[in-house]
Amino acid sequence: MYVLGISCFYHDAGAALVQDGELVAAAEEERFNRKKHYSDFPKLAIEYCLKEAGITIADVDYIGFYEKPLVKFNRIVETILARWPLTYTNWVKSMPVWLMTKLRIGSVIQKELDTDKDIYYCQHHLAHAASAFLVSPFDEAAVITADGVGEWTTTGWGVGKGTEIVIEKEIRFPHSVGLLFSAITAYLGFRVNDAEWKVMGLAPYGKPTYVDKFHEVVDIRDDGSFRLNMKYFTHTHSTEKMFSRKWEELFGRPQRPKESELDSFHEDIAHSGQKVVEEIMVKMATHVQRTTRQENVCIAGGVGLNCVANWRILQESGFKNIFIQPAAGDSGAALGTAFYLYNSVLKNPRKFVMRHAYWGPGFDDAQVKSALDRSGLAYRYIDREEDLLEETARMIDEGSVIGWFQGRLEFGPRALGARSLVADARNPKMKDIINAKVKFREAFRPFAPSVLKEHAHEYFEMPAGMDAPFMLLVPRVRAEMHAVLPAVTHQDGTGRVQTVTEADNGRYYRLIRTFGKRTGVPVVINTSFNVRGEPIVCTPQDAINTFVNTGIDAIVIGNYVVTEKPSAVDFEAGMRRSIELESSSLVK
Repeated sequence: MYVLGISCFYHDAGAALVQDGELVAAAEEERFNRKKHYSDFPKLAIEYCLKEAGITIADVDYIGFYEKPLVKFNRIVETILARWPLTYTNWVKSMPVWLMTKLRIGSVIQKELDTDKDIYYCQHHLAHAASAFLVSPFDEAAVITADGVGEWTTTGWGVGKGTEIVIEKEIRFPHSVGLLFSAITAYLGFRVNDAEWKVMGLAPYGKPTYVDKFHEVVDIRDDGSFRLNMKYFTHTHSTEKMFSRKWEELFGRPQRPKESELDSFHEDIAHSGQKVVEEIMVKMATHVQRTTRQENVCIAGGVGLNCVANWRILQESGFKNIFIQPAAGDSGAALGTAFYLYNSVLKNPRKFVMRHAYWGPGFDDAQVKSALDRSGLAYRYIDREEDLLEETARMIDEGSVIGWFQGRLEFGPRALGARSLVADARNPKMKDIINAKVKFREAFRPFAPSVLKEHAHEYFEMPAGMDAPFMLLVPRVRAEMHAVLPAVTHQDGTGRVQTVTEADNGRYYRLIRTFGKRTGVPVVINTSFNVRGEPIVCTPQDAINTFVNTGIDAIVIGNYVVTEKPSAVDFEAGMRRSIELESSSLVK
């Protein structure tokens, strides 16, 4: 039995395909069309999923969509009417899209996929809950979901047992912890639904100067329930701005212009806002644990990507174990929809645990060689893996930034050792080097460490043997290791850890082990293989383009190593030969 899950028409469109209860493929549309946070129909992602399974849409038994459009439309109409005439612009902008597309999503899906199969709809936050619990290692767990907004729900909690998920409590629009964090993001001059991690990265540089003022913005109860003070927000009647003039008056400064200089005020706003979001999530999780008496918790929704809050939940709320799958945001709701249909609706037993994120396209040596040849790059093929890893570890040790392209692409926003930039975490200059020469992004943005799981507790304040495979937890770097790992130790002494095992990412594990044997430190920098404003690379050609146009020192794609960049003339000629061939071979 095949079940296809789809999420789209808000942000981060994606698709996931389940076969007989096992995940076959999952991917975001942006990785294929190279348009970051692409929201429209994920045609290429679906085509990829079907190709990976070796089937056509005719072989799919069930197709599910991650929201209930009529319920969401009802919320939008009610909100517009309640704030009329302030919402006139919203009405003019939104109604044509809803009437022509979003209310007809079933017909749109059928037309795009050339099928007459029925389309099934899953409630948005139930899709989030399923995306975490049904692929978790737990038979029973509390489930917490939090994001901007689904249909009406913005935050919810409940319990999963076996294949059943029951949502016990919810908070509804316009009160939303996700929209609160988005308002902070916008106020700091960053792009909403794209740069919330910038707020998290900036926060450690600041002080809790404005926590009291944020408590005027949001009323937080002891059980983690909350209400936004709506005089500070405009998301009920404006699509142009998320906060009001009263917000700017409260904090004493107008919105930061994009790309303008950041100062201590912005650092303190980021720190204070992050602390208030953590307060909400920790109080809520503590209440949920006391109410449900569960030892395990699963978290999903965009707020589930707030790795600092996740770590505090694990440390402070009373839960013993935590699980957040790597695509916790909307793209992962496609995954949740597929498993909810298979397990909860169709009553099939659970058999899949999401141990890794590598569910996108992979490429064999012949495909890599073809891309390299077309691009005019000089390369070496190293047949023995031991030699390949020794060469890569040597380059990292000597200060090179390596584009590491191996196996299948990651699902979710984090590069986890398949499409990663890898460098030396011991080098105190490496953070600035990568930010300036490769990522072309703000200097404050931190990088994450990848560490062999069995050694993680030696470098970070976490229990021996603890799993953190998805880079969604932020323990403290041990004090004696700050000087050892300066490039991945955040301003506040923490690190966004990825633990790596041989079972789940063998070649990446063996690279870090080789580097550890060479240097005595089995830890490397891992950041996404992309430049600012672009999705993570998907194909060998994407990797080549990024290598040629940035300060990356070398790329290791499969068993091929490239250290020399081509001339502009040779590369342009190769690109012309590659574009059509690459795009057609990927999905056909």
